Amino acid sequence: MLKISAALSSDMADYKVTLPLRQGLSFYYSSDLHRNLLEALEHNKVQAEYQCRQGYCGSCRVRLIKGKVGYPCKPLAFVNEGEILPCSCHPLTDIEIEL
Repeated sequence: MLKISAALSSDMADYKVTLPLRQGLSFYYSSDLHRNLLEALEHNKVQAEYQCRQGYCGSCRVRLIKGKVGYPCKPLAFVNEGEILPCSCHPLTDIEIEL
């Protein structure tokens, strides 16, 4: 089930993003710096697949291991249970993902 949330507000907290299969690499997502999770991955030099950056194609699909994310707008790409689209979502809690 997708969590559709209102547009990002400037008072949102920073959330820790961990990639356990990459030697536990972690960094912080900040709504002040990043519009979506894909931007945070790129900012931290983590290579992730993508095409549209809008939630249309699904090529950025990754596995959400732990935590919750929200989508300002429902993505058009099909998303299986346990998957997220970094190009169009943002963390609502600390998260763990698998690329």
